Amino acid sequence: MKNRLRVMRAEFNWSQMELGLRVGVSRQAINAIETGKYDPSLPLAMKIARLFERRIEDIFELDAPQRSGAEGSPRTTALGGVQGSPPINKEDGD
Repeated sequence: MKNRLRVMRAEFNWSQMELGLRVGVSRQAINAIETGKYDPSLPLAMKIARLFERRIEDIFELDAPQRSGAEGSPRTTALGGVQGSPPINKEDGD
């Protein structure tokens, strides 16, 4: 997921630490989001958008869909799932 978080943060003259404190996450989490190593959860993306008084779409942009067989390891989502995997339904087969 691409994002404009670093640019938006710079416009407000905030450090990663200050932004993290304002939305309730660590400086390391903000850094991971800015560098594309971590995709924020929906509630976190909403907090960030509200803080900057912008729409989520103004800050975050989905990457183009990957074709099957694409190289690279799947990224972990904020909920601990693997990006692109189907949701787990506890009622199936348990």
